[in-house]
Amino acid sequence: MTFLVAQTDHGAEVDSKKENSDGVFVVPGNNAFGNSFRDYSAETERQKIVRELYRQSHINQTYDFVKKMREEYGKVNKVEMSIWECCELLNEVVDDSDPDLDEPQIEHLLQTAEAIRKDYPNEDWLHLTGLIHDLGKVLLLPSFGGLPQWAVVGDTFPLGCAFDESIVLHEQLKGNPDNNNPTYNTKYGVYSEGCGLNNVVMSWGHDDYMYLVAKANKTTLPSAALFIIRYHSFYPLHKSGAYTHLMNEEDHENLKWLQIFSKYDLYSKSNVRIDVEKVKPYYMSLIEKYFPAKLKW
Repeated sequence: MTFLVAQTDHGAEVDSKKENSDGVFVVPGNNAFGNSFRDYSAETERQKIVRELYRQSHINQTYDFVKKMREEYGKVNKVEMSIWECCELLNEVVDDSDPDLDEPQIEHLLQTAEAIRKDYPNEDWLHLTGLIHDLGKVLLLPSFGGLPQWAVVGDTFPLGCAFDESIVLHEQLKGNPDNNNPTYNTKYGVYSEGCGLNNVVMSWGHDDYMYLVAKANKTTLPSAALFIIRYHSFYPLHKSGAYTHLMNEEDHENLKWLQIFSKYDLYSKSNVRIDVEKVKPYYMSLIEKYFPAKLKW
């Protein structure tokens, strides 16, 4: 699969249609606001919201906090509903951490899934992963605990070891209590070389929650799908190559799929509308294949 970045004659990236005449997915140069993707420095009202969210996240996401959240939400005793019902529920959610998107989340889910489906027609598990990867954002809703945005969205990073400088707005982590804890502030912290990311405590949010839900409800999705769900917001890893010293062999294999997926997750955000009723039967068939009719959340 080839990804292209559209550019002007001066080298500046510009917005572009999704495909060229050969059907190749074209990486657009700008987000829905006309700015570069994942630009956290622009002084816009949207950016002020994003930076404040990360300030709170970087102070409050600690090793002990995440342990408590995983214990609580691992019980999956909040709600019982289907995957599609959860997709529809996500219409009520806007992600304050995202500098590229302020549309209802279901639009992004379908944009991601349909872009993947076109380029990887035989990987139906990857299509479904595109649809469900952000469903954990329902944590923002009252019936799921009504968690604050900083505890649900935004880039994720390991806890229990030193904070890497590749973490977005890294300077804000100076206020995190774990930063001054000698147990947690070394390269390995409480971990060891090649221990496997499954043994690493990640900052709490929609990624880890959806992973817990999928596992608890005995999904038959492959391990690569669960890896994508759990680590798709782990940009220090799949964008910057940080924390690879904690990965095991299976992590390295699954990372290849995550890096494919991340391009669609990030760059499929646009104003292109998806005909929900037209594509719904296909995704319902995948949900039936890989999940029970009703899930505990």
